[in-house]
Amino acid sequence: MPPKGFPVSVNISITRDQSPEAQVVEQGTTGLDLFGNDRSIVAMAVNGTTVDLATLVHDGDQISPILMTSDEGLAIVRHSAAHVTAQALQQIFPEAKLGIGPPIVDGFYYDFQTSPLSPDDLKAIEKKMQAIIKERQRFVRRAVSDQEALDEEAGEPFKLELIHDKGSASSDDGSSVEVGKGELTMYDNVRRNGEVAWTDLCRGPHVPHTGYINAVALTKTSSAYWRGDQRNQQLQRVYGTAWATRDDLKAYQHRMEEAAKRDHRKLGAELDLFSFHEQVGSGLPLFHPKGGVIKRVMEDYVRTRHIEEGFLYVGTPHIAKEELFYTSGHLPYYADVMFPPLDDDGQAYRLKAMN
Repeated sequence: MPPKGFPVSVNISITRDQSPEAQVVEQGTTGLDLFGNDRSIVAMAVNGTTVDLATLVHDGDQISPILMTSDEGLAIVRHSAAHVTAQALQQIFPEAKLGIGPPIVDGFYYDFQTSPLSPDDLKAIEKKMQAIIKERQRFVRRAVSDQEALDEEAGEPFKLELIHDKGSASSDDGSSVEVGKGELTMYDNVRRNGEVAWTDLCRGPHVPHTGYINAVALTKTSSAYWRGDQRNQQLQRVYGTAWATRDDLKAYQHRMEEAAKRDHRKLGAELDLFSFHEQVGSGLPLFHPKGGVIKRVMEDYVRTRHIEEGFLYVGTPHIAKEELFYTSGHLPYYADVMFPPLDDDGQAYRLKAMN
């Protein structure tokens, strides 16, 4: 071992704008030492793996900074914003139980077992979030054993399920942001005085501290089945959005306002084109006379274009023997989302899985 204080250097390569540059740094250097003065960098890729900036670098590492404005950088910011949302909500509603909180396109969500949330509740959560962001709480990663995770999350039933199922976590239901097939990790939100303010089971990575979350807003709430399975309990889902700058956030909110003006459900009612009714089912429109005209004109146009391009029209039944859908390959993959079979003298029939 070298004498205390004796610098041991490591050789690394940092790639910016596709241009690698060799550097020699002291042993014990982290991404924060390399990039901490640049608030536009939220994480780094080390040998192709995205990690927190607090991660140590080693000899021979190939390092690329991840910019907040990049798709990957925004996803990290949004994931961190989801954590702050959960932290704020649990401070206001301590009885709330945590689900999962992944980043999604243009934002994030977090699922909770709690009472339905009102618009006033969202405002209170946002206010608490801003206080947490202002504190610049550090996201500190901590590896734990399975048993340690079970002990720490003893009061969080949904987290316990994820720990037990860690080998089968899926990106489809968002659980892969919490656990994977490898080691389990917790993220502590740590105040400047070293006090742990809040902890969540998570794979990360996250921004260095909450102050990196420059522009965030909660957008809506809804009900959602735990892990997207209608056989599971319904939870409360809080949606939000986060961006690199406040100008970006305002631009997004403006786009959403303009899109809302053109929402087909809104226009359908205003123009007396179609309506939806609970007795019929969600997403199943009843076309009014005006809407029927538009629908027919569109269908005629599509049919004309097909014929002009040389297509020939045929007709097939919307129902067929179940064996046909085994032959087509649909049934083994889509049985869970197809209508149940119809029985006719012992012969099972199925509606087409797609038209």
